[in-house]
Amino acid sequence: MLTKKQLDLLDFINKRMARDGVPPSFDEMKDALDLRSKSGIHRLITALEERGFIRRLAHRARAIEIVKLPESLGGAPAGFSPRVIEGDRPDNTPGRATEINTLDVTELPIMGRIAAGVPIESINDEPPGIAVPGMMLKGQGRHYALEVRGDSMIEAGINDGDVVVIRETSDAADGDIVVAQIEGYEATLKRFRRKGEMIVLEAANPAYEPRVLPRGDVNVQGRLVGLIRTY
Repeated sequence: MLTKKQLDLLDFINKRMARDGVPPSFDEMKDALDLRSKSGIHRLITALEERGFIRRLAHRARAIEIVKLPESLGGAPAGFSPRVIEGDRPDNTPGRATEINTLDVTELPIMGRIAAGVPIESINDEPPGIAVPGMMLKGQGRHYALEVRGDSMIEAGINDGDVVVIRETSDAADGDIVVAQIEGYEATLKRFRRKGEMIVLEAANPAYEPRVLPRGDVNVQGRLVGLIRTY
């Protein structure tokens, strides 16, 4: 599972290496993906390396080796590896599990994970699913699930490994926990607040500083409506 930006970058690197025998420079990657800074390329490269698609070779400038390609770029089929979202989620108190009526259950796709700013947009044709109680899906709009990675929202009861249920929407009220995409490629699960012409994305962990960003750099992709935890 890759984001569109990750896929575009991997495709660009693959084509340039096939043509020239060497990977493109970071400046060339930035221009090809129409990003404003090379920091975005560093994040995408790190995400591709963490997912096993590329390998950076030590002590060599511009040394990137492609390890594998996804099916959409001609690679061999592979099993699903879920992505994670750095985030929040409401706490489930042990011993208060709710019995689910099997007649009121909907299967939602687990679109991926968001961790440490990795985007959530998935290119998996058939993502895995998870059974979700119908009571979590009230309200209009498409719903999907994400696996949470990280501890930035622990004080909101959202733990590493939880699955959050998200209602797709571009609107958010102050205090909502949302999936926010930053500058078109970085996504995270945070509490949303407006501050004049700026947007504040707050973690629920004092170890993480709030992020204050121009309104145009933040795109709300969904709002947290439910949480599923496995013990």
